[in-house]
Amino acid sequence: MTRLLLLALLLLGQPVLAEVYTYIDEDGNRVFTDQPKPGNAERLELAPSNGMNTPAPIQTPPLYPTPIPREQGYQLLRILVPEPDASIRDLEGNLIVTATSEPGLRANHSYRLLLDGQSVGEPGRSPVFPLTNLDRGTHQLAVEIVDSQGRVVERTPSQPVHIIRTSLHQKRLARPCQKDDYGVRPECPLKDKPEEEDDDIAILPFI
Repeated sequence: MTRLLLLALLLLGQPVLAEVYTYIDEDGNRVFTDQPKPGNAERLELAPSNGMNTPAPIQTPPLYPTPIPREQGYQLLRILVPEPDASIRDLEGNLIVTATSEPGLRANHSYRLLLDGQSVGEPGRSPVFPLTNLDRGTHQLAVEIVDSQGRVVERTPSQPVHIIRTSLHQKRLARPCQKDDYGVRPECPLKDKPEEEDDDIAILPFI
């Protein structure tokens, strides 16, 4: 049993190019060794090992981006206009969003407006964002401060705003068009102006 274990160790533990010999000792036992004695030792031909090359370690990206230095943060960032849950009535769906921060915007930072989770325009230094032709209904607003690498330094919570676009028909119903309103009020175009009746009375010739 000891000799068999020795053979197994030699076969598994030796390098691929190691030489193994066998011979019969004085007691008639077969011996396996890598240090043969002169005499009847025979060299064994070993099959190449099935060893595999160790794969190179995979470089995984960091779990978190480079953190923003604390001294570049802000104590406050909020939307001034409109107020949360405000209802805006505008015929064309126009809206102006205004934000403020404390301290003021740093040299390498920019403001960015998010409308329904999507960035509107390019980041800039102005905290005022004019919006036009918004669909009627509820929208979500948020403002971010980003650095020169595009990392978000600060962000306001999303807040709802309700856009109410009154139709021309509704405006005419609320305030009917008068004679002098046609061509002046958008809901009173000239093409809808009724024809004026001729107040002059025709003078018949005296017979």
